[in-house]
Amino acid sequence: MIQILFAALPIVTLLLFLPATAIAESIEEETLRHFQQLLRFDTSDPPGREQPVAEYLRDLLKAEGIEVELLALEAHRPNVLARIRGNGAKRPLLILGHTDTVSVQPGKWTHPPFGAVREGDWIYGRGTVDDKDNVVAALMTMLLLKREGTPLDRDVIFLAEAGEEGATRVGIQYMVNEHFDRIDAEFCFAEGGGVSRREGKVVYAGIATLEKQPRAITLIARGPAGHGSVPLEQNALAHLAKAIAALADWRIPIKLNETTIAYFQRLAAIAPPEKAKYYTNILHPDPALRTAADEWFRKNEPIHASMIRSSMSPTIMQGGYRVNVIPSEGTATIDTRLAPGEDAEAFIEAARKVVNDPAVDVSWAPRDVRPPGESPLGTDAFKVLEATAARIYEAPVLPMMLTGGTDMAYLRARGVACYGIGPAVDAEDGPKGYGAHSDQERILEAELHRFVRYHHESVVGLAGAGR
Repeated sequence: MIQILFAALPIVTLLLFLPATAIAESIEEETLRHFQQLLRFDTSDPPGREQPVAEYLRDLLKAEGIEVELLALEAHRPNVLARIRGNGAKRPLLILGHTDTVSVQPGKWTHPPFGAVREGDWIYGRGTVDDKDNVVAALMTMLLLKREGTPLDRDVIFLAEAGEEGATRVGIQYMVNEHFDRIDAEFCFAEGGGVSRREGKVVYAGIATLEKQPRAITLIARGPAGHGSVPLEQNALAHLAKAIAALADWRIPIKLNETTIAYFQRLAAIAPPEKAKYYTNILHPDPALRTAADEWFRKNEPIHASMIRSSMSPTIMQGGYRVNVIPSEGTATIDTRLAPGEDAEAFIEAARKVVNDPAVDVSWAPRDVRPPGESPLGTDAFKVLEATAARIYEAPVLPMMLTGGTDMAYLRARGVACYGIGPAVDAEDGPKGYGAHSDQERILEAELHRFVRYHHESVVGLAGAGR
């Protein structure tokens, strides 16, 4: 009789009879099941095969009674849009994750890239930290909000988007351009931030508040063609090489902002003294101290050298077709990331002056340019994320400017204050080749579950009634 009674009760009521540890274990088991299934869908972009994972998410959400639909520019690349409605006292919160991944070279993987293999304390597979971790965290947040009947002052909107890695026109651009009324929100949580662990201990939690604007510069060097046996002063490739070297050596002026100032201040407070002085000096008004700190960054922590300025990296060179022919033309592409507030036309003109060679044309190249925008530190959303991260990870919290780009840029441009979050990863993993976009990708299983908790509690803290 007792078994029959319990079988007839809804899951939320059943949870009342279970100890907290059993509830947590049940949620973790479900999280792992969904996470592994998401990883097993090959959603490499290109070509982009998001339809199966989108349908999987839709069916899960629909079965829970959550309002959900698929919206697509191309039928095989749909976006999943779900909503749990609040009382309307405050504007909505959007939680975002992308279902596509970068492509793989299977022969370089120890574990099958779409096998979701569990080994030791780790889960291996493409998308484990970019970005199916955010997708499953948002999914579990929606399921828990619905099952627990959490009273909400805000609608919570979940967008599992297609195309982030290579075709934003079918994903965030389509949603912003054609369906913005369905995702219009005051705040957004998405990818981009993360928690840094070193030697197994959390060092800090990072929340991304802004990012650089991706651009590209093309260099085209021209000169007379000729026989390789007769060196020419106007050799196009020689001029191209000098232009590349000039831009690589260019000390682009430092540009700080609210986020980077707070970042280095907080980083200095937790760093060992031999490093803390550089984080402090990069903010110092004395140009000599700032220059010395900048030089140290360039040699030891290039990500920080990039974080304080617009940046340029030569990535592609093309020219010539046989050993004994001097070509008449050579080209190069420079991956350029403009710091917030950088004037694009003033920057390209400054780059031309650095090259200072009439034989070399310096111009912007076509690229999917994300719009500029930033999210302030004083908002309710940042405060909730900061407090929740500090409590769950028991570590300092740093605002961060991303050196790369995310789809949050399109939302910030429409007035949505977006913040990037992510799970804890080991600082040692990157050099070992286990990071996002690497030939291996993995996440600690315990950190996946801790991230789901962080995500869920942050959403409740911001959207919950009376918060």
